[in-house]
Amino acid sequence: MQLNLPTLLTLLRIALIPVFVGVFFLPVRGANVLCAALFGLAALTDWLDGHLARRFDQTSAFGAFLDPVADKLMVAAALVLLVQAIPTPVMAVAVAIIIGREIAISALREWMAQIGDHGRVAVSMVGKFKTTAQMIAVLLLLYRDPVGGFPTLEVGLGLLLVAAALTLWSMLHYLLAAWPVLRQDRQGGRT
Repeated sequence: MQLNLPTLLTLLRIALIPVFVGVFFLPVRGANVLCAALFGLAALTDWLDGHLARRFDQTSAFGAFLDPVADKLMVAAALVLLVQAIPTPVMAVAVAIIIGREIAISALREWMAQIGDHGRVAVSMVGKFKTTAQMIAVLLLLYRDPVGGFPTLEVGLGLLLVAAALTLWSMLHYLLAAWPVLRQDRQGGRT
């Protein structure tokens, strides 16, 4: 395995997770700003590593595996921290939906790849919209303080609910795409 810049950026994103968690709990004024900045940096490296890998033809099997793992680890860490910081039923349900979907779809993708039919569960546009709404929501919720007259917390919560709804929609999309295969038994017959 050769380490290239895109893979190093992905590894940096994983290395930032404990720093991000530590900063979240710092009992100092402005910790929320630094925490949001770290999450924003992680989101930027997510975009940048993919862009660089495609632009300079530095894609690799290891990078393709590691990139979504790094994304899910950072987002899951942020969401768990946000449930602790904003302990409301709405927040808990939205976070449970988002994390639960990630686990379910990751398992579905792995299983579909094992049977050689991973194309059915390729990333969709709904998934991309979900990710965008989710990243902006998490960034706003980590920051939490109003900016001028902009209600950062309320907009973040609203976007998180949109992300949770899109999460359910995208999960349904993937499950429907995989349903013909899921209905088959191991010998190829229907159940």
